[in-house]
Amino acid sequence: MTPPNHTIRPAAIFWDMDGTLTNSEPLWAEATLYLSSLLGHEMTHEERLATVGVTFETTLDICAGLAGVEVAPNEVERYRMAMFDYVKGLFHGNLEIFPGVPELLRELHADGIPMMVTTNTERYVAGSAIAELGEHFFVDTICGDEVPTGKPAPDMYVEAARRLDLDPRDCLVFEDSAAGMRAAVDAGCTVIGLPEDNRVEVPEEVVEISSLHNSRHLHGAGAADIYAWFAQIRS
Repeated sequence: MTPPNHTIRPAAIFWDMDGTLTNSEPLWAEATLYLSSLLGHEMTHEERLATVGVTFETTLDICAGLAGVEVAPNEVERYRMAMFDYVKGLFHGNLEIFPGVPELLRELHADGIPMMVTTNTERYVAGSAIAELGEHFFVDTICGDEVPTGKPAPDMYVEAARRLDLDPRDCLVFEDSAAGMRAAVDAGCTVIGLPEDNRVEVPEEVVEISSLHNSRHLHGAGAADIYAWFAQIRS
């Protein structure tokens, strides 16, 4: 007998990190402006939106294009480390975990829900943030430099489901960026979007959290809410 919808739980939850679990997007924004300035262009806020949730390589391409310069292959690593060292410095003592996230992770972990961090941020930077969140909450973590192609390609979410031997459709993803939501949808996952504002392009297959919850974010949500949202979407 099939259990009633309200008892349906996700087989696993995959969490984007920056902008979803941690309020690190303002720090990444500052680091992106820094990278752009190194290339000779003072980036506007509107221009920066195109870099949210994408890989470093895409960010560098966008910054270089706006600056009207071409980055030689042997210069890419120098710019990568300049940006990553800058943002790591910002993370130290400034990384904010969104309200309600620690309690929600603790409750879901106690319920035995397998969870993974799935972030485009490379391990060199992401490691310290994952430690701040509590690495023990997660059965595994995947960073942007650990898959063939980062978001918006589906590789990361395909790999996350593969590692747990699960059907992606049975896995719930929380994402804030257009790139991340697109990646999760194309991998076949069930996706709840947490867009920062109406300028974020949300794929039609994604359910925005504002239609499920009285907030654009997770503050005030408990494990029972997550299960109810998943059951509602799947029904």
